[in-house]
This record gives sequence, structure tokens and C-alpha cells, in this order.
Amino acid sequence: MTETTVGAYLATRLAQLGAHHLFGLPGDYNLNLLDEMLTVDGIRWTGTANELNAAYAADGYARTGRRPAALVTTYGVGELSALNGIAGSYAEDVPVVHIAGMPSRAAIQAGAPIHHTFLDGDFGRFQRMSREVTAAQAILEPHTAADEIDRVLRVALDTSKPVYLGVPLDVARAAVPADALRQPLRSSESEPTAVEEFRAALEARLGRETGICLLAGHRVHRRGLEPVVAGLAALPGVRLATQPGAKAMLDEDHPASLGTYTGATTQSPSTRDAVDQASALVMVGTVQSDFTTGFFTHRYDPATAVELAIDHARIGRAIYPGVRLEDSLPVLAELVERHAFPDAEAVTPAGAVAAPAGELDDPLDHAGLWAELQAWIPPATTVVAEAGTAYYGALDLRLSPESDLLGQPVWGSIGYTLPATLGAALAQPNRRPVLIIGDGSAQLTIQELGTIDAHGIRPVILLLNNNGYTVERLIQSPEAAYQDITPWDWTRIPAALGAPKVETSTVHTPRELRSALENAADPHRAAFIEVVLPPLNAPRLLAEIARGLGEANAAAGRG
Repeated sequence: MTETTVGAYLATRLAQLGAHHLFGLPGDYNLNLLDEMLTVDGIRWTGTANELNAAYAADGYARTGRRPAALVTTYGVGELSALNGIAGSYAEDVPVVHIAGMPSRAAIQAGAPIHHTFLDGDFGRFQRMSREVTAAQAILEPHTAADEIDRVLRVALDTSKPVYLGVPLDVARAAVPADALRQPLRSSESEPTAVEEFRAALEARLGRETGICLLAGHRVHRRGLEPVVAGLAALPGVRLATQPGAKAMLDEDHPASLGTYTGATTQSPSTRDAVDQASALVMVGTVQSDFTTGFFTHRYDPATAVELAIDHARIGRAIYPGVRLEDSLPVLAELVERHAFPDAEAVTPAGAVAAPAGELDDPLDHAGLWAELQAWIPPATTVVAEAGTAYYGALDLRLSPESDLLGQPVWGSIGYTLPATLGAALAQPNRRPVLIIGDGSAQLTIQELGTIDAHGIRPVILLLNNNGYTVERLIQSPEAAYQDITPWDWTRIPAALGAPKVETSTVHTPRELRSALENAADPHRAAFIEVVLPPLNAPRLLAEIARGLGEANAAAGRG
């Protein structure tokens, strides 16, 4: 084949990158595009209830599958609905390709007063909006479309950030050369001279050390480098702590594992000391934020650490541009192995969530919830935990190395996880998702439960019914009217959304929860468990975080 259409070229590139599902909604401006894209083998349409959910689903697909994902919307109304989801992908380094079907070039050039516009002739407005939350953008023209598609997709590969492609109605079917498709796209490579300079400097830096402490963040996941980190952790003298977005990167029973680090809110004091007092701290794919540092209570100094970032490395204040994480990590492993550090002193991270002292028939609280989940959760599970009580309870679970914890600790957009479960399950169909989501969050995106069922996905969903916004209640004004939500009859929701065979139950005690989880063991049947909890009860870590947020808000109010 020497020629193809713009839509088919784009779809072929996406299939080559592993983005086999197109999430989104049809609209009159993207119909030509969809018809062309769906002629390509290996591309499947995954329609969602709305564009925001499609963006969340694409994000979950890319995070869990360690590959780009694709989202197709129509001009204006569709792409703006998706924008919050794309912003979350930008904040958390997720390579989502946002493809917007646009009016024809003739309509754009004439400034035609047509639907989905402001009737002012400005057809570049929405691309400009997307520019703030994407790493590269292009509106395609036939003579440059193939090159522009490759350029923009390569940016997504290099940065692990979302990108934007606008495709006018008539351009979708325009002919373009197909020759370039013979060569799959690859990420950019490191600058060899910079790598050697980094190697020499790092060898000098490690020469006076007796071991290293790694602090790993979610960008390791984005680059698919978990096996390299695990290989490093197997070497003598290496200990590894993870930030919240990288939990379960290493078996938490591994001798080198320190567990999850979150500054003063770290579950284990010995883990906190090991990171904060490390003589040689190596930050691998990390981010610095209020939540990852326990509201900036970390005692280590990032400026004096070694940092391995996606597109550069740093040793103290010396920066090595062009040294990519894919190369800096192997260099570190090589040097550590060569130095033959002695075995690191054992540090015991926090243990698994302990069973509470109460009776099995007492009213259920978070202590009982997480203890029952810890005892039940199978290996090789994608645990999807919503912002708030769910995510910060899940951080104290001990998960197997074959598992993932999927959440949104930086952007924290409530409602994200239910559509993200759809994407995660399609990216890794061999893993059964376990979704833990609050009642307030679920009301934003519950529509996608029907889509999940229609695709044959059989998750276990725990709906935490704590009668409103517990996180905000803990921070400030717990009795305020804005903390309440309209109560729903939750166990009737799955059938109403087209999933009548989902097993539903409501639990009020640890015994009832244990029974419901045992009944949910069959992977061929979905389970929806409404977990009734007190409105002001929270897991350990969230209570500490809420206290910090409340103190910060109070200080800001006084200031």
C-alpha cells in the first residue's frame, strides 16, 4: 500500500503503539474520521456515556497498559467536556491522544456561523484551550498530515503527556502517503555524550557511599521501567521506598522494600527515617507535591539528591539534559553492581492492615473495612481507589507485586476512577479490577457502569456510602449543607444502567462485608457492594491529611 487516508494513517499509528481502543462519542464533525479509523485492523470503538468519562477511561487504559491511549470527540462541545480529564492526564504524566473532529476547511476559512461555535468565525479557540493541558498540538492539513501525526505522537511518547490533534471533516478522508508506516514510531534516545558524562559524575558521587536509598515515583510506571527498578532493588546495599503513585512497584515483602513514603504521614517511622536520613538518596521518576511529601514535612533535601527524571538527570545542582530515564536507570544499576555495596541494614516497613479489636457484628468502620479487604484481596489485582477515603485507605494495604493501585493522587478529580476502571480492564483483561469509590464521587460518573458490563468486564465494586463528602467534612464545617448529597438507592443502580446480572448487596458490619466478599470471588460475575460507613469516619492516612489541610486553610484564613 502506497497511499491511505488521514484517518486510517492515524489509526494505524495508534495500533502500532498499542492504543487499540478508541474511547469517545460520535458527533457530526468526527463521523468521517471514525469511519476511516475503524477500517484499520486492531482498532476497536469503545463508546462512553459522555466525553469526560471517555477521557477518564483513556487515562486508565494508558496508565495500566503503560502505552498511549486515544480519545475521539467532536468539535467544541465534545472536546471541552473532555478537557478536565485531559488536564488530569497532563498533571500525572499520562500519554492520552485527544483527537477532535472539526468542521470542514471551507467552513473554517469562511468563518461560517455554524453550530458548536460562538458564531464569531474563530475556529482556533478550542485548540488554544487545549494547548494549556497538552504537550503538542496540530490541526491537520492533507499535505502535512502524516508528518504532523508522527510529530505529535512522538511527543506523547517522549514526554508521557497528552497531545491534541484536530482533524477537519474533509481532511479525515484525504489521501496521504503510507510509506512511513513501515517504520514504527519510537521514543527519542538519550544523547550519548551526556550519558557518559552522567555516568562519570554518578560514579564519583557513589564512590564514598556504602549504599543507596531509592525513592520511586509514578513516572517509573509511565515508562514501563518497573523491572529495572526491581533489578536494582535486588542488589546489595539498595533500599526502595515508593511515593503514593508508585505503590506495589516492588513486592512489599521484599527485603529491600521500605513501603510507601509520605513525609510525616508515613505509616512506618523507620521508613521515614530511612528516606529522610539517607546519605545517598536517588529520586527516580518522582514528583514533589503536598500529598507526596506529607504537606512538605519531608526532611530530605531534593536539591542535594540524585534525580533521574524522564528527560534529564541531576546530581545535586549539576543537570545532564538529554539523559533519559530509560538510560539513567541502567547506568545506576551498573554502577551499584560494580561497587558491590554491603547488604543494607534491615528496615521493617509497616505491616499489613491489622484486624480491629471490635466484634464482627459491630457497625462497620474504616478499620474494619480495610482489614477485611486486606484479608480477601486476590493477587494480580488492579485496585482502583477513588480520591478521598478510598485512595488513602488503599495506600495502607499491602499489595502483591503483580498488582496495581490506580488512583489520581495529584489531580484528584472525583469521579475519575469508575470510567478509569473501564480503561484499565480493557488494557489488562487478565486482571479483575476491584474498585473502591465514595458515594459522592460515584454520582458524577456512575453512567459508565453500564458500559463496563456491556464489555464483559466483571469487577468488584465497593461503594462507600458515608452520606456525603467525608474528606471535606474532616477539613472544615462538617455539618454544612454543601457536605450532603442526595441519597440514592444504590443497589438498584446497576440494573437501571443496563447491568441487571450484577450481584448487589448492602453491608453494615464486618461479618456482612466478609460474606459479600466471599460471594464476589467468582471472576465471571460482577459484584456491587454498598458499604455503609459513618459520615465522619476515615482511614488513618486520610485523617492525618485532612488535619493538615484544615490547619493550612485556617492559617491561610488568618493570613
